[in-house]
Amino acid sequence: MTPGPWELLIILAIVLLIFGPRRLKSLGSDLGNAIKGFRSAMSEKEDPSQPAEDPRIIPNESNSSASADSTTEQETAKQKQDV
Repeated sequence: MTPGPWELLIILAIVLLIFGPRRLKSLGSDLGNAIKGFRSAMSEKEDPSQPAEDPRIIPNESNSSASADSTTEQETAKQKQDV
């Protein structure tokens, strides 16, 4: 059973009394922005021309850790030579 037009008006009046017109406007715009962001994210994901990025790969971090590992290996080699 769906609510008729009078029931919807009564519900709208109650919601306006509880939240107020300013709060409803901000809630509506926030909801609209969230839906817009969701749709754009879904359309980007479905685009086959763009390769999917692996979220586990962080380019800057992998390069810095590799250089840190090689620096540690060089220091270890120097310490062995000194002994």
